[in-house]
Amino acid sequence: MRHYDLSPLYRSTVGFDRLFSMLDALPNGEAGTPGYPPYNIERTGDDTYRITMAVAGFGDQDIDIETKESVLTIKAQKAEQEDGEGREVLHRGIAARSFERRFQLADHVEVEGASLENGLLHIDLVREIPEAMKPRKIAISATGAKQIEAKAA
Repeated sequence: MRHYDLSPLYRSTVGFDRLFSMLDALPNGEAGTPGYPPYNIERTGDDTYRITMAVAGFGDQDIDIETKESVLTIKAQKAEQEDGEGREVLHRGIAARSFERRFQLADHVEVEGASLENGLLHIDLVREIPEAMKPRKIAISATGAKQIEAKAA
């Protein structure tokens, strides 16, 4: 994979630092396998969202969900399980490797709750815009308007 050096662009532009940082981080990917675990992001209402992750083999005690400074972090680590005597795994197709997945949350998006059912982790998000930031309608008053009376000739 090719890597492009974007450092000369940092010196000649103002205000695009975040964009160049994102572009610079693209080839590196996330820690671990970038596609593991698979996830969906759904819109469930006007201001509600849901992240669904496939976490087969993990229990609720193995998963840690944390939000800090508008970053949602989901970590999972499976405790080592000893196979019983006489058991030998011939093929391990169910992944039980540790992972860490981060999501950048938009402004005013909060985690409402999380649930684990049938190997799927559901994280519900809600966007709550403060009253001061919501658009409001301004009424136009007619105090400065003058009415012109005309006499019929």
